[in-house]
Amino acid sequence: MAAVHSSQTLAGPADAGPARNIRNRRIAMHLGIFVTIILAWEFGSRAGWLDPLFYPRPSNIMSSFWLIYFENGNVWYHIGVTMSLVFAGFFGGSVLGIVLGSLVGLNGVLRQFLKPYVIVLEATPRIAVAPLVIAAFGFGSGSKIAIIVLVCFFAPFINTLSGVMNVNVEKLELFKSMGASKWQILQKLVLPDAIPVIMAGERLALTAALSGALVAEFIQRDQGIGSLILIYTRNLNMASAFACIFTLTLLGFLIFRGMEIIDRTIAFWKHEQGRSRMTAKRRKAMEGSL
Repeated sequence: MAAVHSSQTLAGPADAGPARNIRNRRIAMHLGIFVTIILAWEFGSRAGWLDPLFYPRPSNIMSSFWLIYFENGNVWYHIGVTMSLVFAGFFGGSVLGIVLGSLVGLNGVLRQFLKPYVIVLEATPRIAVAPLVIAAFGFGSGSKIAIIVLVCFFAPFINTLSGVMNVNVEKLELFKSMGASKWQILQKLVLPDAIPVIMAGERLALTAALSGALVAEFIQRDQGIGSLILIYTRNLNMASAFACIFTLTLLGFLIFRGMEIIDRTIAFWKHEQGRSRMTAKRRKAMEGSL
């Protein structure tokens, strides 16, 4: 056993080397593509091939980054406003979607009546519903969060519904034969089996929440990073507008990567690294008990 364990331990770093080289080459390739695009953009703007009004030079955009983040520092407040709306709307939409998706998935009668209305709601463009939401909730954070909830609701709902309805039939029959209640079946079987599908919906919902926040801010135009973009665009300060847009790109990337990390932590058994980590933890616990 010791010899086998030793060989597996030695094989790990050997296997990690090629994977690390491939990852480094991929990073270098993407970095080269990015630098090439930026240099071409800068050269094209200086050569007069691109209209500097609509395509400001990357060097000017970098100067605007320094201005809005460090000299004026006004962007931090608007980022805080936008992200607070994003997480509040995401939380509301997720809770509503998961709870309603679970209820509809477990109840055939409820599914027959509610599912068509949810699909019709999803097919309705959010931008068309937004003025009605503002009329109902008034101007302010309440209507913005309501719009984001509408944007975030569908992905958790439909993924939870799918996960609940596709539960393992043999396990379900076993639970029923043992006299488990509906709450026990939901808590111990249905939701654990559906978690990977639900987390996929959560990733989509959180990414969509940022778009929903921008839609709400574009309409109300009072505060938030979306409102700041409108102000800079209206004043033809396109370099600062691009700086805000790239800020949103970075925020969207961080949100997506953060949800991937949460997904690997919660549904660890669906990922190789999570399974390996849990196996190592159990092995260590067994060795400590001996």
